[in-house]
Amino acid sequence: MSTQISNENASSVDMKLEVVVVPVSDIDRAKRFYEGLGWQLDADLTTGDGSRVVQLTPTGSPASIHLRQKNADGARSAGMWLIVSDINAARAELVGHGAEVSEVFHFAPGRGPVKGPDPDGNSYSSFAAFSDPDGNAWLLQEIKTRLPGRGLSNDVATLTDLLREAEMHHGAYEPIGPKHHWSEFYAAYIIARERGRTPDEAAKDGALHVERAHASLRV
Repeated sequence: MSTQISNENASSVDMKLEVVVVPVSDIDRAKRFYEGLGWQLDADLTTGDGSRVVQLTPTGSPASIHLRQKNADGARSAGMWLIVSDINAARAELVGHGAEVSEVFHFAPGRGPVKGPDPDGNSYSSFAAFSDPDGNAWLLQEIKTRLPGRGLSNDVATLTDLLREAEMHHGAYEPIGPKHHWSEFYAAYIIARERGRTPDEAAKDGALHVERAHASLRV
Protein backbone atom coordinates (compact mmCIF):
# COMPACT_ATOMS: atom_id res chain seq x y z
CA MET A 1 0.00 0.00 0.00
CA SER A 2 1.51 3.33 -1.03
CA THR A 3 0.94 6.64 0.66
CA GLN A 4 0.75 9.78 -1.43
CA ILE A 5 1.88 12.93 0.30
CA SER A 6 0.51 16.24 -0.92
CA ASN A 7 1.63 19.65 0.18
CA GLU A 8 -1.01 22.29 -0.27
CA ASN A 9 1.48 24.90 0.96
CA ALA A 10 4.02 24.18 -1.79
CA SER A 11 5.51 27.28 -3.39
CA SER A 12 4.50 28.19 -6.92
CA VAL A 13 7.50 30.52 -7.36
CA ASP A 14 10.92 29.05 -8.09
CA MET A 15 13.47 29.89 -5.38
CA LYS A 16 16.83 28.35 -6.15
CA LEU A 17 19.36 27.84 -3.36
CA GLU A 18 22.53 28.98 -5.12
CA VAL A 19 24.72 30.65 -2.50
CA VAL A 20 25.86 29.68 0.99
CA VAL A 21 27.81 32.32 2.93
CA VAL A 22 30.91 30.97 4.68
CA PRO A 23 32.22 33.30 7.43
CA VAL A 24 36.04 33.21 7.60
CA SER A 25 38.69 34.92 9.73
CA ASP A 26 41.08 35.48 6.79
CA ILE A 27 39.54 35.81 3.33
CA ASP A 28 42.82 35.51 1.42
CA ARG A 29 43.80 32.34 3.27
CA ALA A 30 40.35 30.82 2.70
CA LYS A 31 40.46 31.83 -0.97
CA ARG A 32 43.80 30.03 -1.43
CA PHE A 33 42.40 26.93 0.31
CA TYR A 34 39.29 26.64 -1.85
CA GLU A 35 41.15 27.45 -5.08
CA GLY A 36 43.57 24.71 -4.05
CA LEU A 37 40.63 22.30 -4.08
CA GLY A 38 40.14 23.13 -7.75
CA TRP A 39 37.04 25.25 -7.16
CA GLN A 40 36.37 27.96 -9.74
CA LEU A 41 36.93 31.56 -8.66
CA ASP A 42 33.89 33.48 -9.92
CA ALA A 43 34.43 36.87 -8.33
CA ASP A 44 36.49 38.83 -5.84
CA LEU A 45 34.85 42.19 -5.31
CA THR A 46 33.67 44.90 -2.94
CA THR A 47 29.91 45.08 -2.49
CA GLY A 48 27.65 48.09 -2.18
CA ASP A 49 27.93 48.01 1.61
CA GLY A 50 31.74 48.21 1.42
CA SER A 51 32.45 44.60 2.40
CA ARG A 52 34.56 42.16 0.39
CA VAL A 53 33.06 38.99 -1.00
CA VAL A 54 34.80 36.15 -2.81
CA GLN A 55 32.62 33.71 -4.73
CA LEU A 56 33.81 30.21 -5.62
CA THR A 57 31.97 27.27 -7.16
CA PRO A 58 32.77 23.57 -6.69
CA THR A 59 33.25 21.76 -10.01
CA GLY A 60 29.88 20.89 -11.53
CA SER A 61 27.92 22.45 -8.66
CA PRO A 62 24.81 24.56 -9.31
CA ALA A 63 25.50 26.42 -6.04
CA SER A 64 28.42 28.58 -4.92
CA ILE A 65 29.95 29.81 -1.68
CA HIS A 66 30.58 33.40 -0.62
CA LEU A 67 33.57 33.96 1.64
CA ARG A 68 32.78 36.78 4.08
CA GLN A 69 34.89 38.28 6.82
CA LYS A 70 33.59 37.35 10.27
CA ASN A 71 32.29 40.32 12.22
CA ALA A 72 34.13 41.25 15.40
CA ASP A 73 31.08 40.27 17.47
CA GLY A 74 30.76 36.93 15.69
CA ALA A 75 27.53 37.88 13.91
CA ARG A 76 27.05 36.38 10.46
CA SER A 77 25.91 37.76 7.14
CA ALA A 78 22.82 36.27 5.51
CA GLY A 79 23.78 32.61 5.42
CA MET A 80 21.82 31.32 2.42
CA TRP A 81 20.73 33.03 -0.80
CA LEU A 82 17.65 32.15 -2.81
CA ILE A 83 17.74 33.26 -6.45
CA VAL A 84 14.43 34.37 -7.96
CA SER A 85 13.40 35.89 -11.29
CA ASP A 86 10.68 38.10 -9.77
CA ILE A 87 11.51 39.33 -6.29
CA ASN A 88 8.11 40.94 -5.66
CA ALA A 89 6.29 37.70 -6.50
CA ALA A 90 8.69 35.65 -4.39
CA ARG A 91 8.35 38.02 -1.44
CA ALA A 92 4.56 37.98 -1.69
CA GLU A 93 4.53 34.20 -1.71
CA LEU A 94 6.70 33.94 1.40
CA VAL A 95 4.58 36.52 3.22
CA GLY A 96 1.49 34.58 2.20
CA HIS A 97 2.97 31.52 3.91
CA GLY A 98 3.53 33.45 7.14
CA ALA A 99 7.16 34.58 6.87
CA GLU A 100 8.19 38.06 8.01
CA VAL A 101 10.08 39.35 4.98
CA SER A 102 11.77 42.73 4.71
CA GLU A 103 10.76 45.23 2.09
CA VAL A 104 12.66 44.92 -1.19
CA PHE A 105 15.92 46.89 -1.06
CA HIS A 106 19.06 47.61 -3.07
CA PHE A 107 22.54 48.89 -2.24
CA ALA A 108 23.54 52.44 -3.14
CA PRO A 109 27.24 53.36 -3.25
CA GLY A 110 28.28 55.03 -0.02
CA ARG A 111 24.79 54.65 1.49
CA GLY A 112 24.41 50.91 2.04
CA PRO A 113 20.96 49.31 1.78
CA VAL A 114 18.23 51.58 0.42
CA LYS A 115 14.50 50.82 0.40
CA GLY A 116 13.06 49.81 -2.96
CA PRO A 117 14.28 47.67 -5.88
CA ASP A 118 17.27 48.68 -7.96
CA PRO A 119 16.08 51.80 -9.83
CA ASP A 120 17.52 50.55 -13.13
CA GLY A 121 16.07 47.06 -12.75
CA ASN A 122 19.52 45.46 -12.94
CA SER A 123 19.91 41.77 -12.23
CA TYR A 124 21.83 40.86 -9.04
CA SER A 125 20.83 44.21 -7.49
CA SER A 126 17.44 43.82 -5.72
CA PHE A 127 17.08 41.93 -2.43
CA ALA A 128 14.75 40.97 0.40
CA ALA A 129 15.60 39.20 3.66
CA PHE A 130 13.94 36.94 6.23
CA SER A 131 14.90 34.58 9.05
CA ASP A 132 13.54 31.32 10.39
CA PRO A 133 12.48 30.94 14.07
CA ASP A 134 16.07 30.06 15.05
CA GLY A 135 17.53 33.16 13.45
CA ASN A 136 18.99 31.46 10.38
CA ALA A 137 19.21 34.21 7.77
CA TRP A 138 18.00 33.99 4.17
CA LEU A 139 18.40 36.50 1.36
CA LEU A 140 16.36 36.72 -1.82
CA GLN A 141 18.26 38.04 -4.85
CA GLU A 142 16.58 38.86 -8.14
CA ILE A 143 18.35 37.64 -11.29
CA LYS A 144 16.62 38.04 -14.63
CA THR A 145 19.67 37.82 -16.89
CA ARG A 146 22.81 36.05 -15.73
CA LEU A 147 26.37 37.20 -16.28
CA PRO A 148 28.53 35.12 -18.67
CA GLY A 149 29.74 31.96 -17.03
CA ARG A 150 27.11 32.10 -14.26
CA GLY A 151 24.67 29.70 -15.91
CA LEU A 152 21.45 30.48 -17.73
CA SER A 153 18.08 31.56 -16.40
CA ASN A 154 16.03 28.42 -15.79
CA ASP A 155 12.69 29.32 -17.36
CA VAL A 156 10.67 27.96 -20.27
CA ALA A 157 11.58 30.76 -22.68
CA THR A 158 15.31 30.46 -22.00
CA LEU A 159 15.27 26.66 -22.24
CA THR A 160 13.27 26.81 -25.48
CA ASP A 161 15.82 29.16 -27.03
CA LEU A 162 18.67 26.97 -25.80
CA LEU A 163 17.16 23.81 -27.27
CA ARG A 164 16.59 25.54 -30.61
CA GLU A 165 20.18 26.75 -30.57
CA ALA A 166 21.41 23.22 -29.83
CA GLU A 167 19.18 21.86 -32.59
CA MET A 168 20.69 24.25 -35.13
CA HIS A 169 24.28 23.34 -34.26
CA HIS A 170 23.46 19.64 -34.07
CA GLY A 171 21.86 19.85 -37.53
CA ALA A 172 25.15 21.12 -38.93
CA TYR A 173 27.16 18.43 -37.13
CA GLU A 174 24.95 15.37 -37.62
CA PRO A 175 25.81 14.70 -41.33
CA ILE A 176 29.56 14.70 -40.63
CA GLY A 177 29.65 13.01 -37.22
CA PRO A 178 29.47 9.29 -36.37
CA LYS A 179 26.03 7.75 -36.06
CA HIS A 180 24.70 8.83 -32.67
CA HIS A 181 21.60 9.82 -30.73
CA TRP A 182 20.86 13.54 -30.67
CA SER A 183 20.76 13.56 -26.87
CA GLU A 184 24.52 12.91 -26.68
CA PHE A 185 25.26 16.16 -28.50
CA TYR A 186 22.50 18.16 -26.82
CA ALA A 187 23.56 17.22 -23.27
CA ALA A 188 27.17 18.32 -23.75
CA TYR A 189 26.07 21.44 -25.63
CA ILE A 190 23.65 22.61 -22.92
CA ILE A 191 26.12 21.97 -20.08
CA ALA A 192 28.76 23.96 -21.95
CA ARG A 193 26.40 26.89 -22.48
CA GLU A 194 25.39 26.88 -18.80
CA ARG A 195 29.09 27.14 -17.93
CA GLY A 196 29.44 30.28 -20.01
CA ARG A 197 30.90 28.91 -23.24
CA THR A 198 29.90 30.49 -26.54
CA PRO A 199 27.58 28.68 -28.98
CA ASP A 200 30.53 27.77 -31.22
CA GLU A 201 32.54 26.50 -28.26
CA ALA A 202 29.52 24.53 -27.01
CA ALA A 203 29.11 22.96 -30.47
CA LYS A 204 32.73 21.81 -30.36
CA ASP A 205 32.12 20.34 -26.89
CA GLY A 206 29.03 18.53 -28.19
CA ALA A 207 30.94 17.07 -31.12
CA LEU A 208 33.88 16.09 -28.93
CA HIS A 209 31.59 14.33 -26.47
CA VAL A 210 29.95 12.30 -29.25
CA GLU A 211 33.29 11.35 -30.79
CA ARG A 212 34.84 10.35 -27.46
CA ALA A 213 31.81 8.27 -26.54
CA HIS A 214 31.89 6.39 -29.82
CA ALA A 215 35.67 6.00 -29.78
CA SER A 216 35.42 4.28 -26.40
CA LEU A 217 32.90 1.82 -27.85
CA ARG A 218 35.37 0.80 -30.53
CA VAL A 219 38.15 -0.01 -28.05
